[in-house]
Amino acid sequence: MGLAYNIYLSSSKIFGCKQCKTHLADYNDIISRNFRGQHGKAYLFSTVVNITHGDPTERNMTTGKHLVRDINCRQCKETVGWKYDKAYETTEKYKEGKFILEEELLCVVC
Repeated sequence: MGLAYNIYLSSSKIFGCKQCKTHLADYNDIISRNFRGQHGKAYLFSTVVNITHGDPTERNMTTGKHLVRDINCRQCKETVGWKYDKAYETTEKYKEGKFILEEELLCVVC
């Protein structure tokens, strides 16, 4: 396995991992600010960088059953949110392939 290089985003507002400040997402990639995570407020993103994925698992959430996988910061391995692999409810299909980042686990890098 080769070296994994971090991606550095260039934008006026970038969210990073609270632990190590690794770039995770561009503010402009937020789809929705109306989500809740385990630690409170969370954001739905279309794109997230510098992460690793956990194994898929089914979870019953307030909006129904979903197949999700935890996402971790590639640098420090801290869990920062999850990715929606599959939504079983028709009205929730828009979440598939999208990412949740929890505000409590983020910082604004710039």
